[in-house]
Amino acid sequence: MTIHQNGNISTEASDFLLNCFARSPSWQLWLSLPLSLLFLLAMGANTTLLTTVRLEASLHEPMYYLLSLLSLLDMVLCLTVIPKVLAIFWFDLRSISFFACFLQMFIMNSFLAMESCTFMVMAYDRYVAICHPLRYPSIITDQFVVKAAIFILARNSLTILPIPILSGRLHYCGRNVIENCICANMSVSRLSCDDITINRLYQFAFGWALLGSDLILIFLSYTLILRAVLRLKSEGAVAKALSTCGSHFILILFFSTILLVFVLTHMAKKKVSPDVPVLLNVLHHVIPAALNPIVYGVRTQEIKQGIQRLLKKGW
Repeated sequence: MTIHQNGNISTEASDFLLNCFARSPSWQLWLSLPLSLLFLLAMGANTTLLTTVRLEASLHEPMYYLLSLLSLLDMVLCLTVIPKVLAIFWFDLRSISFFACFLQMFIMNSFLAMESCTFMVMAYDRYVAICHPLRYPSIITDQFVVKAAIFILARNSLTILPIPILSGRLHYCGRNVIENCICANMSVSRLSCDDITINRLYQFAFGWALLGSDLILIFLSYTLILRAVLRLKSEGAVAKALSTCGSHFILILFFSTILLVFVLTHMAKKKVSPDVPVLLNVLHHVIPAALNPIVYGVRTQEIKQGIQRLLKKGW
């Protein structure tokens, strides 16, 4: 029970209720099957990729270690969000405890930022491989991957940690229904009786600063890569260089396109249904995770051959 400055008394909520697609309840019915299939595809494809890289000695190289890190991040994001969403769709299990809600908030924010940072490191890996091929073995080593993984984990965890802390310190009195399928920071903070200006400013300043700086560095890396590729006189060398970067670039497009559409729909709230950003937010946690390992498996000959060898051994 909380006594406010104006003398009113209100009881603080003990948990939250996730209200998925309040304005379009029929979406739950037709979305449940494709969402569950995408979830199974994401789990199966990423597990296959991780197993292949683990068991195939030819894939024990920094580039594939970075890809494995990306797969791990994708799997954690999927497991954090999609099972709860499906439980709401199928069994109407909308209740979520305070601790689980803020833990989900932290994992979603920090792991999305980690994924963006991993793309940046992968872009640097490709830049060194194409622009400085002779120095590549001495720069991109196993130790480099370990240091990069520690940097990715530390930078994003420590920077994002204040978001759930700031939201958790707010007083939630009366309203406890989150108009979302997940515990997004602002969807939760809006239920508070307190001023949430600091929450808004922190998420905007630090969240977008992380993603923005990563995208700028990725763009710079690929600009330098493209300039180096255009200088190559051999058509075979050009094709090989473009093929090497093609898969990585497609993954970045998956990641950034859905994120961009999500931001644009939030900005145009009056023109689109409020349920559309909710849908895009859910899909952003499963579509890249499902497609990333498939793109690499199809376009990268070494991974394709490694999977084929594992399947033959299995049979």
